[in-house]
Amino acid sequence: MRPIRTFNVTPALPQRLESLRVLAYNLHWDWDGEMVDLFRRLDSDLWASSRYNPVLMLGTISQARLNEIAEDAGFLAQMDRAAQRLEDYLRDRDWYKKHRKAPVPGECYAYFSMEFGLTTCMPVYSGGLGVLAGDHLKSASDLGLPLVAVGLLYQEGYFAQYLNADGWQQERYPINDFYNMPLHLERDASGEELRIAVEYPGRVVYARVWRVQVGTVPLYLLDTNIEPNNQYDQDICDRLYGGDIDMRIHQEVMLGIGGIRMLTALGLAPTAYHMNEGHSAFMALERMRALMDEHGLSFAEALQVAQASQMFTTHTPVPAGIDLFPPEKVLHYLGHYCDRFGLGDAEFLALGRTDTGDFSAPFSMAVLAIKTATFINGVSQLHAEVSRRMFGELWTGLPLGEVPIYAITNGVHARSCVARSTQILYDRYLGPSWAQASPGASLWERVYAIPDDELWRNHEQCRSHLVVAVRDRLAKSTRDRGGSARELTEAQECLDPFVLTIGFARRFATYKRATLFLHDLERIRQIISGGGSANSTGRRVQFVIAGKAHPKDIPGKELIRSIVHFTRDQGLSRSIVFVPNYDIHLSRDMVAGCDVWLNNPRRPREASGTSGMKAAMNGLPNLSVLDGWWDEADYISTGWPIGHGEDYDDPEYQDDVEANALYDILEKEVVPLFYERDKDEIPRGWVAKMKQAIYFNTPRFNTARMVKDYANLGYFAASDRASVLAADHYSPGKELATWQAHVAEHWYDVRFEEVAISEAADLRVNQSFKVTAAIRLAALTPDDVQVELYQGTVAVDGEIHSGVAVPMVYQGEDDQGRSIYALAMEYTASGLQGLSLRILPKHRYLNSPYDPKLVLWADPDSVHISLEPASSPMAATAR
Repeated sequence: MRPIRTFNVTPALPQRLESLRVLAYNLHWDWDGEMVDLFRRLDSDLWASSRYNPVLMLGTISQARLNEIAEDAGFLAQMDRAAQRLEDYLRDRDWYKKHRKAPVPGECYAYFSMEFGLTTCMPVYSGGLGVLAGDHLKSASDLGLPLVAVGLLYQEGYFAQYLNADGWQQERYPINDFYNMPLHLERDASGEELRIAVEYPGRVVYARVWRVQVGTVPLYLLDTNIEPNNQYDQDICDRLYGGDIDMRIHQEVMLGIGGIRMLTALGLAPTAYHMNEGHSAFMALERMRALMDEHGLSFAEALQVAQASQMFTTHTPVPAGIDLFPPEKVLHYLGHYCDRFGLGDAEFLALGRTDTGDFSAPFSMAVLAIKTATFINGVSQLHAEVSRRMFGELWTGLPLGEVPIYAITNGVHARSCVARSTQILYDRYLGPSWAQASPGASLWERVYAIPDDELWRNHEQCRSHLVVAVRDRLAKSTRDRGGSARELTEAQECLDPFVLTIGFARRFATYKRATLFLHDLERIRQIISGGGSANSTGRRVQFVIAGKAHPKDIPGKELIRSIVHFTRDQGLSRSIVFVPNYDIHLSRDMVAGCDVWLNNPRRPREASGTSGMKAAMNGLPNLSVLDGWWDEADYISTGWPIGHGEDYDDPEYQDDVEANALYDILEKEVVPLFYERDKDEIPRGWVAKMKQAIYFNTPRFNTARMVKDYANLGYFAASDRASVLAADHYSPGKELATWQAHVAEHWYDVRFEEVAISEAADLRVNQSFKVTAAIRLAALTPDDVQVELYQGTVAVDGEIHSGVAVPMVYQGEDDQGRSIYALAMEYTASGLQGLSLRILPKHRYLNSPYDPKLVLWADPDSVHISLEPASSPMAATAR
């Protein structure tokens, strides 16, 4: 029976408790332990059963209990302190104000992501990408950045994981009740639901807008589950990463194009746009269309203006992780943009192709994002190197090391991942500003002043809490699937709160090698039982493992089942535990309560990895392959490296080598260090490593540092650049587009004709010599180009690697109309050195000479190279 009228019924709170409603609807409570304590105090059982959702709890708690606490002076005082703390927090975010000296008028940054992992009660994320996005918003709020976020609101989210009796992953899709979540439904001036419309083939799809308040940052989420949409269109925002390729393109059209229209409907005009992965790259098409329709720009002009303010962060280290769409589907869904831009099909599809001459190539969302961005970055130093190799062909002729894909290493939000008791410890010894303090701040020296026994006893409490939490979760899952009494008993008795506990929690993709520790079954049995070596006898080890495989990833599901079968077959169900339905809440228990964090992907396929950062902030040493963030950490002081950063062609051989290295480290280093205790039962050596993990990793791998990097390197510059190009009715943008078209048309008419070098091939270190070049610029002028001398050591392959480019000085024209450039130089190192010359575009409004993706090198086979003194005829005739 359909209702004839609907009402949104909100909790009825006594007037004295109205502050609870304000607190519940701002997710600042998620990283404020005292606020969490306040809600737990209301009803601890209801807090847990509501999945830590204060809005749902306030709507279901009994009126009698509300009336009772309305008279509880102690509770009211705690509530008032919490309300004041939120008010102070919202008012006092001042990093942005102090460091952004001259913001453009109305400055605002829009952050687009397919998923956001903010808190347990909002399951609209699948894993690390979403949690990273959520932490980005939290730190943006902490720093006071004028940031807004854009995403989709999924009715069923990702999925809830459970295992059947055989250990095979099953999926449930619980329905998200938006009206009992910390969400605000946005309304227009007349009080009606704010809605936007997006064109799809043969129809229009509508979406309404919800807001999640993340401290000072609003996250706006689109929801298509409304009438008059048909059932298929209502399901666009049904499941995260669900459905087939058509559903994926539907979602990404809604995110990118719908997201831009939503910001317009909200009255927001961002000055910078950040694409977190390529899912939202269609935003560029909508922004260009709006610039053309509303400001009369041509396509080329609109592309320059849109690109000036867009940023792209890539997270995938493998081509298979990139969204690729068949050309015919892109034209089917987005052909109207092709028509509006006045482009042919091939020209339009070239926006998403590396090889624009391959007319059968798929359309890459990452390539579209790169071609329409002014700043591009990977998420660790190693990942940036991998990304330059993956996408380097887009900058034909540019040395790999100069491909403009930069590194901003990921971080994690400290107040969200460090255990409450550990935060109190840090507040006491380091001061309350530790969570945002920069590397090098003096307070970090105080880590070593934390008493060993206090840090260790706190960690033991965290481990005990983890054991209880795991037992409770396993017991519940056993009951839910109708497990036997014996299985229920095993679940309730698994793990030992005094045994060395190794944690592994990741997405169950095969390259992450979740079962590497089972490579040699007999050896791992010995390690677990404490009999792995003479110095580890009786010193047991246990594993807590969690993570989800994608519903369609059968090999990933096989990995989970193999772990479950091994533990049952070997009678190790109490020592190796797979905990189902990994989520933010379980993650926080694990990164605080385990003793060691294990990560063993196939290098270099882990773009960054953030769970290990969270573990380190809690004082856990990492045991990991040198991949992602761990490759740039102090992995000797703060943990143990598996291998030395080798890359392997043979995966089976790699597994053999790295599994044996893992076993050796456990037997010879980890187990002895953990169990070596003094008379007070304190493992002093282990605690020293815990302190180093905190000292070295917490300030460096923190989203406070990461978001500052995005602001300083990306947001500020993009906003400034966009403002410059938009001045005087977009005159600079139009000038830049006209110039770039002119340069592109005549670029291949430019050529080096002669290069003169003042000395012979044999030189001494620091001996000065002069290089002079005569260049035919054709229809270009010296103002259009920069000529550089590129020099460095010649490698065994005959190429200059890691060369250095130095601008040459324009000398005028010779009597043949050639432009003359010269430079005096010297080599500071001996050995076989080489040089070459190159030309790059130059314009006052160009963000980077690499942006046009044009570079011309002097070809030794076609350029006349002469040995000439500094007074050569070529130099003498320059005028």
